[in-house]
Amino acid sequence: MSALGIAGGIVQPLLLVGGSPLLVGVMRQTRAKLEGRAGAGVLQPWRDLRKLLLHKESMTPRGTSEVFRYAPLVLMATTLVVAVVVPFVTTASAVDPVADLFAVVALLALGAVALALAGLDTGTAFGGMGASRETTILALVEPTLLVAIFALSVRAGSTNLAAIVSSTLRDPVRVISPVSLLAAVALIVVIVAETGRLPVDNPSTHLELTMVHEAMVLEYAGPDLALVELASAMRLSVFLGLLANLFAPWGVATTAAPVALLAGVVALVVKVGVLGVVLAGSEVFLAKLRLFRVPELLAGSFLLSLLAVAASFFLA
Repeated sequence: MSALGIAGGIVQPLLLVGGSPLLVGVMRQTRAKLEGRAGAGVLQPWRDLRKLLLHKESMTPRGTSEVFRYAPLVLMATTLVVAVVVPFVTTASAVDPVADLFAVVALLALGAVALALAGLDTGTAFGGMGASRETTILALVEPTLLVAIFALSVRAGSTNLAAIVSSTLRDPVRVISPVSLLAAVALIVVIVAETGRLPVDNPSTHLELTMVHEAMVLEYAGPDLALVELASAMRLSVFLGLLANLFAPWGVATTAAPVALLAGVVALVVKVGVLGVVLAGSEVFLAKLRLFRVPELLAGSFLLSLLAVAASFFLA
């Protein structure tokens, strides 16, 4: 464990915990401005979290088990571990073995599965519906995520995310290769589906017949709901940070010097902020897909990731 990895392991989770609600606020405000609305302001997600933590109490539906009570903790814990080990600010990982592609994807999937089980545990129609839709999307998305990043690992010679980022820094021309372009498009579709954005899900609606993520968390309240909302915002930042650093890793700190770490923080904030604004802006011009059309979109992204893997072998 190097000093650079330790520094990243300290800075990254603090940055994601503090900045993820602001990212959500910026995205909501961007969408509001493009739709001709005033918006609630970029600090509104933090105000909502403060209200849930300090002025609301947790409610446990009758008949639920420990699955419902511990799901927010599992979701938050897995997201925090990913925030610690993935190279967002620094090229070194605090816990290098856990920064492996398969371990990171498994952790992200574990958090999503825990929330889906909590939706089922409530025994409500909406909870079961949301959990069913979430697991369907998860089953189609996780292979694409694995294969898309695996395409990048072929040239790096390692499935370790830190090694992939370092490899791209040493050879920036790879960014414009067919492998990177195909993998990037596939990963963008994965991010849209994993984070519940349009056209897969609409994060601003509570219409029961169309929602996916919101249907699973309808029974949560108070601090439990705050934990779920914060973890969901952090997962959005994690996925956007992965997209930014896997395909545009410039600015990532390669030394533990304070100036390099500060540059890494600024670079991550700028890249994730720009991606968030672009994502929010694009949602204004998109309509939600019918649920039965979503697998077609995800199957197309999986095909792109397979083409990226094939290209990585043939063009190596």
